[in-house]
Formats: sequence, structure tokens, C-alpha cells
Amino acid sequence: MPGILLCSGVSGAALALQSLEVRIFGQAWLEALVLAILIGVALRSLWAPGRRWKAGTDFSAKTLLEVAVVLLGASIDPDTILAAGPGLVAGIAGVVALALAVSYGIGRLLGLPPRMAVLVACGNSICGNSAIAATAPVIGAHGDDVAAAIAFTAVLGVLVVLGLPLLVPLLGLSPMQYGVFAGLTVYAVPQILAATAPVGALSVQIGTLVKLLRVLMLGPVVVALALMAKPEGAARKDAKEGGAKVRPPLRRLVPWFILGFLALAGLRAAGLIPDAALAASQTAAGILTVLSMAALGLGVDVRMLSRAGLRVTAAVVLSLAALGAIGLGLIRLLGIM
Repeated sequence: MPGILLCSGVSGAALALQSLEVRIFGQAWLEALVLAILIGVALRSLWAPGRRWKAGTDFSAKTLLEVAVVLLGASIDPDTILAAGPGLVAGIAGVVALALAVSYGIGRLLGLPPRMAVLVACGNSICGNSAIAATAPVIGAHGDDVAAAIAFTAVLGVLVVLGLPLLVPLLGLSPMQYGVFAGLTVYAVPQILAATAPVGALSVQIGTLVKLLRVLMLGPVVVALALMAKPEGAARKDAKEGGAKVRPPLRRLVPWFILGFLALAGLRAAGLIPDAALAASQTAAGILTVLSMAALGLGVDVRMLSRAGLRVTAAVVLSLAALGAIGLGLIRLLGIM
């Protein structure tokens, strides 16, 4: 409860600032989602919440945000999905495969060990920390490598969420194009809500769909890595302790909230969700998302950037830039308007 109340306080401040913006400027230049992250990060920089707050902030950052993603499935318009075209699905798979190869190559060129390069490539190309956590036991990654990769993606993920909407006017992206672009570049599924909400509902719908399809690539990638991995180094140590390879459970490959999102999207497509319930689910998803963004900000220590190391920093940033370029190429190739 203390942690949830702390997140609620940050969320309340963010909503109050958004309301103040509307009063003064006639519109909100920074929405509550973004303000909640910024306030949380600022507070975290001045004060580190202790163990008393951790359970509540972790619950808000993870579970509540996953529930918000599930509820968002009810708002997916099937006509919008059909308009995206079947080529988008194949294109997403191609982007992930190409991004994995490019990111791994960048990491190796910068002198990262093979396992660290794989972690960075999977984190950037698929779904950030979740991909790193699922990949690490399969390839026998060292704990220090995992910590460095996760530490950096935690901070960079927030920076991407905050900075990505600024590219809309610079790149001349339509809401549809931006939704695809954000879905291909944002690290975590829940963060896509904060990255696309400032642009519009269409961007939220398309961005979430693209990101979910991208996450579903984690299963095949982890299986492929498990088949290729050899029990040497850290993996050999695991072999002596009871198994040559440690395969992650199915729930890591296909998280429950993705299945929930797809289930509600299917119900919406079948016309089984009434308009009244749709409006209520959208409102609830919005509230939970702001609360979760506050928790996300409270969990980010910007000082972690300096601990990740220069080579890891360069590898992640360059890989992310490459992913963005590949994503823009797909948008142009498919002629998405």
C-alpha cells in the first residue's frame, strides 16, 4: 500500500500539471503520462525509496501496467488492423531478424563479448529487459553482463518514450506511420502507451499491435538460441549443476497480458464488447497507465548510465539507431500512409 500511494501521489501531481497546462495554454503540451515519468525520475534522483515502498511500486510498474495493456485490447479496431495489410506482419519479422544481425554485429565490432552482444541485440530488437531475462539463461550469460544490459535499457527505454514523439514533425510521420515506427523501436509493450498517446488513438492502436507482434518473435528467437547454444564457460557451470541449458518457462516467451490483449481484441472484432464497456475499459486503462508511468519513473536511477560502460552504451545507442532506420525503411517499403 505505501508504494501504491506514493505512485498515486506522483500521478495526482502529473494530472494536476496537465490540467494547469490546459488552463494556461489551451492544450497539454506534456501529457500526464509523460509528466508522471518525469516527476518520478526527478523524485528518484533526490530520494531513493526504501524497502517499505518497493512492493507497491513494483506492483504498479508491472502488474497494473500489464492489466492496462490487456484492457487496451478492447479498443483495437479490426478495420484499422486490416488496413495495415498482411505485409506488415512479414515486415515485422524481417525487421526483427535484420535488427538482431545488425545489433550483434555492432556489439562485436565494439569489442563486446559474444554473449553480451547477444543480450544487447535481443534487448534492442525484441522487447528490452524481458528479452534479456529470457535469453540470459539460454546462452549462459554472466550476471554482470545481464545487470549491465538491463541497467542501460531501463534508462534508455524511458528516454526513448519521452523523445520519440518529437520525431513526428521532424520525420513528417502520419499517426499510422508513427504507430508502426514506435511499435518497432520502443523497448517494452507497456511503454508503447506512453510513447504513442501524445500523437493520437490511431498511433496507440497500431503501435500496440506492432509491438505485440514484435514481442511474439521472442519465442522463436529463444528456441533458436537454445538449439545453437553450447554448454561452455558459464553454461558449462550450469551443466554441472543439473542441466546443459536452462530454457525459460513458456510464460516468459508469451506473457499472460499478451494473450489477454489478443483475447479482448478478438472479442471486439466479434462485436461482443458493448460500447459502454469499451468506454469504461479505455478510462481504466488510462488511469492505470499514468499510475504505472509514475512507478516506472520512480524506479529509474539515471546514474545507472555511468555504470553500464562506454562500449555497452555505444552498442545499445547505435543498435537502437539502426533499428529506427530499418523501421523507417519498412514504412517506406510498404507504402504505409
